[in-house]
Amino acid sequence: MINLERKEKKLVINIREICEKNNISMSELARLSDIEPSKISALANGKRQRLQVAHIERICETLNIYDANELFTILDVDNTIK
Repeated sequence: MINLERKEKKLVINIREICEKNNISMSELARLSDIEPSKISALANGKRQRLQVAHIERICETLNIYDANELFTILDVDNTIK
């Protein structure tokens, strides 16, 4: 049986967790990757609606990430009102 119900998804960028894992601050990540700190913060807080591939590439390069999937998690969005 195939479930055709579509659930809304949300892409989460795990920058904060990866920085903690690599013992680097988000400010240091911004400096090393040459990305504005406000943009790193917006990515970490889910405030950006669009991703720049160049930013993802520089973040991965800076943190020695070889699989960009490590940066992302896809979650189901709960549409129920509480």
